[in-house]
Amino acid sequence: MKPAPTQVLEVLALSLMADVAAHIDDDYQRSALQISAALLLGAREEFDRAAARRVDENRALRELFTAARPVVEDEPLRTRLVEAAATVDTTLLVPDLEHANAELRALLIDLHIHVETLSGDAAHALDTAIWRELRVSTDRRRLSLAVF
Repeated sequence: MKPAPTQVLEVLALSLMADVAAHIDDDYQRSALQISAALLLGAREEFDRAAARRVDENRALRELFTAARPVVEDEPLRTRLVEAAATVDTTLLVPDLEHANAELRALLIDLHIHVETLSGDAAHALDTAIWRELRVSTDRRRLSLAVF
């Protein structure tokens, strides 16, 4: 048998909550154990979606940068957006995806700062698109556990 990491995390968490916590009399220690179990469930959920979430977000940011190009008035920023939009994720290793995501998000901050200095319908639409992506990226990270 080759247990999947998600199964291992889930079994450990449920065992801690159902079996071990029931035998701990000290309220503080029982609560600490239940929090640890909940963290394991959160890690299980994040493990399942770690690569997919980052690939989806990196793609969305690159698409946003492509859409931003005609609106951006700062030439060096426009060049950075074009270059970033042309990048691709070449691996599904989470640390590599996370590194690319951090670079794209840093550029998003620069873009947002610039867009907020602009006026007009196109700038307003881009600002709205940036805020939409920020909301969606928050939803991508949301854990289903109520304790988080």
